[in-house]
Amino acid sequence: MSARYRVESRALGAAGVRTARVESLLEAAQTLLPGVFLVLVTWLGARFAADGRISVGQLVAFYAYAAFLVAPLRQLTEAIDKMTRGHVSARRVVAMLRERGDLPDPPQPARLPVGELADTASGVRITPGLLTAIAATAPGDAARIADRLGRYAEGATLDGVPLSAAALSEVRARILVADNEAQLFTGRLRSDLDPDGRGALPQALAAACATDIVAALPDGAETVMPDRGRSFSGGQQQRLRLARALIADPDVLILVEPTNAVDAYTEARIAGRLKAARAGRTTVICTSSPLLLSHADLVCFVEHGRAVAVGSHTGMLRDQPGYARLVLREEKP
Repeated sequence: MSARYRVESRALGAAGVRTARVESLLEAAQTLLPGVFLVLVTWLGARFAADGRISVGQLVAFYAYAAFLVAPLRQLTEAIDKMTRGHVSARRVVAMLRERGDLPDPPQPARLPVGELADTASGVRITPGLLTAIAATAPGDAARIADRLGRYAEGATLDGVPLSAAALSEVRARILVADNEAQLFTGRLRSDLDPDGRGALPQALAAACATDIVAALPDGAETVMPDRGRSFSGGQQQRLRLARALIADPDVLILVEPTNAVDAYTEARIAGRLKAARAGRTTVICTSSPLLLSHADLVCFVEHGRAVAVGSHTGMLRDQPGYARLVLREEKP
């Protein structure tokens, strides 16, 4: 692993030097070529004026024309620079699209049934149509379970059929995993949140308590957001991502810590609205927040990577000391 890292690091360094060399040449050309052109034209004009072939007034006019042509020359070199960058970027995109994923489709994909989603590694089972919360003593365990349930890693089944037996496109259409690694995109906010034009934006924003965020924008949902929405705070981005996931309305929605960046008051409002927004749909929330756990139909307590208890939030607080310590943030005795 370390040898491969050294090789790749050296290759990246060499590529960076080559790129910097080309960029420096283009930057120099943007200044040098217009300057050389202006000096050459002025020198020729001065020669003609000294020989009496043109008048001083014509020399001044000639210089003005030459100075005017400097801008198009600079634009030409800038265009070459942008074309070079675009060509390199296009090659990267094409190379990425040609890559094969780590989870290829089987030769003869099976159709996924409707039923119980299960993670064989942890023993977590998701009942269809309910809001199930996964509370894990180690947050990484919950994230890994979410990856398997969404087939970002192998090991989950749907009504006994392995997700790996189905086409990846069908799994993605049926099961959506929304975590905090997801990003907002640069561009019109409506196109980012509702790319398919489903028309459920107001309801999703209300469920995610994000209506006020959009209302404060200059053009509302039509506002063009620069720089991938980084002008929003962490909690605002989280609420907008939640709204986007609700608009997608998948058969199974898996949310990983969807409210850990918002204040307790907003989190309580989201917890109450989320269950109503996903009524009758299978929803999984990986969280240790008591506000979200109290609204779940079922809570699955995961310890050391395995499901050790399933029940209601209040029942688990009463019967499972480990769960109570996790939710109430108590220290082990």
